[in-house]
Formats: sequence, structure tokens, C-alpha cells
Amino acid sequence: VEGRRFFPLDRKLRLRADHWSEGAARVATRQGLLAQSFDLAAEAYEDAVGRSMSSDSLRRITEGWGQRVEEQREAAAGRANAPARRGESPRARRVVEVRPIAGQANLSTDGGMVLIRGEGWKEVKLSAISEVEVRPAAERPTKEGGASRRAADPVVQLKGHSYQVGLWDADIMALHQYTEGLRRGIDRCPRLSSVNDGAAWIERITDLNFPEAVQIVDWSHAERKLWKVGQAVFGEQSPEGKRWVEERLDHLWSGQVKRVVAALEELGLDQERWPDEVRQAPGSFAGNRKRMRYDEFRAEGYPIGSGTVESGINTVVHHRMKRPGRGWERSNGQAMLAGLSELNSDRIDQAWQATLPSAA
Repeated sequence: VEGRRFFPLDRKLRLRADHWSEGAARVATRQGLLAQSFDLAAEAYEDAVGRSMSSDSLRRITEGWGQRVEEQREAAAGRANAPARRGESPRARRVVEVRPIAGQANLSTDGGMVLIRGEGWKEVKLSAISEVEVRPAAERPTKEGGASRRAADPVVQLKGHSYQVGLWDADIMALHQYTEGLRRGIDRCPRLSSVNDGAAWIERITDLNFPEAVQIVDWSHAERKLWKVGQAVFGEQSPEGKRWVEERLDHLWSGQVKRVVAALEELGLDQERWPDEVRQAPGSFAGNRKRMRYDEFRAEGYPIGSGTVESGINTVVHHRMKRPGRGWERSNGQAMLAGLSELNSDRIDQAWQATLPSAA
């Protein structure tokens, strides 16, 4: 065809348009997503396959694959969130399930920051979906140094995580959260929880997508909020403040949120001299009473911590995406986030096959 270069040897050797084999490109992409820079990825590639690839070539391959993944997940989100069609069966699955969860599941969402060239630091939003395993309290390891608060609680473990992360606003995040939920089958789970930091946008989109989910405010966030109040009012090293906080935590742990709210209101925190988080504490606890029933959640075997999604922000996003320099071009950053979602969801092999020309 006029205007196109043809390389018979490339076709014979089954090379791509960039003259690399699919196997080489696959190894390069994995290294490009794993390493903290494309220079380091190029070194890792050479160590793995015994031949060199420039960091620029490796970057183009990695970002190019990520762009194809981004196109596919946008299409999947469009299918998953489209209005119901006439005659469509309620049992029809609009998204192919991957490692569906049959028992108990948890969905958590959070945000992190990435430097975008010409725009500054921008928030990325991430949802993590996990299988929840609950075991008897007798299997809890003995804690050194004394009894644990949770000694009598069932052992709750989250595993089999999958992620979706992108440079999205809350409403676009909602589309991808729902799509990933269908992919993992959590809409059919008999027990579904959602542990988050209490942000209003997370509560809103989760309730929209999965109204059956038991929403829970992350215990550590609630605990830190009470310590900030105690330190602000009584002083950071005050024994009185320490006693006040520990008593509030005992009440909160046993589900007595009303008593916590009453104690906060007695402090008269609605004064300009206090930081916003301190002044807003009484309203925050009062507004989240239903999501702070920690005694019930613990007894029923629900997780009360959002460590999975918080660690996801670090391992999926910050480890690779926080780098020195001018930051990422927005389209390349989004492509990397799409690829990182699949890599850290342990689906990169399936995703690679889905992006091959023969799979299109």
C-alpha cells in the first residue's frame, strides 16, 4: 500500500509494528509498570532477557499498552452503566467476571495525588475490592505485651484484591467502581461491606452503586479524630487529655456513639480558635452514627479498617507514579494508571491477551 513501509522479515518473525516481538513487549511492559522509572525498567529488562532496550522504547511500549487498556476499560464502563435495554434479562452479565467472589466481600475507595505536567498535583481516585475471610476468635494470634482489644472478635482477613484507579472526578469514579464490582461479582455477594475514611463523595457513590453494602467509617480515622480533639483542647502531653480520649475510645468501641457526641459537645468546640477538623468533630460523629456501630460490625465479622485501600494508594499509585521532575502528561499518566490497575489486580496476562490485535 502506498505510503506504508512493509517489512517481510517482521511478518515472518511475527514482530509488531515497532519491530519488537509480543514476548519482548510483554516483558518490557511489566518492567515498565513495576520499576520506579523507565531507566530502571530498561536495566531490569536487559537483566531478564539478555538484550537491551532503550528507556524511550520501553516507555512507548508501556504507555501504548496502557492506552489500549484505558480504551477497553472505558468501553466496559460504558456497557456496565448503560440504561437497561428492552428485553434484557436481569441476570445478564454486562461485564465478564474475573475471580468472582462468592461469599463475603469488601469495597473501599480513597484518593491519592499525582503530579500532572502543566496542571500541578491532581487527585487520583482508587477503589479496591477484596474477598473477606472470617475465622473464629480462637484462631487470633496472641498479642505480645497484653490482651488485644479484639481478643474476642472473629478474625477478619481481606485477600484477593483488585483495583481500579484513574484521574477521575467522583462521578466518573462511580462508573468504574460499579464496573469493577460487576467484574468481581460483588452485586451478588450475600454479605458486602464498604470501609472508608468518611468522605461524603465516597459514601454517595458507594450507596448509589451498591446500596446493600454495610458502610463503615474506618476505625483508625475515627480514633485519630478523637486524639486531635484531645490534644487540641487539653494539650499534646496532657494526662487529662489522654484519659479523656481513652474513655471516648472505649465508648466508641462498644457502640456508644451518642456518649461520644455528648462529650464532644460539652467541650464547646464551635470556636474559631480550633482547627476545622476539631470544630467539625461533633457533627462528624453525629452524622456517622450508623457507620460507627463498631460493636455490631465486629460481632458480625465485618472489617472495620480501610488499610487495604490506603496501602493500595501507595503500592498501586505512589510507588510508580510519584517521580521527580515535571510529572506526567495527563494522557500518559492515565494510561499508566490503567496498566497499574491490571498489574496489581493480578490480571496482566488476561489483559495483555485482550489487547492483542486478534482479540479486538
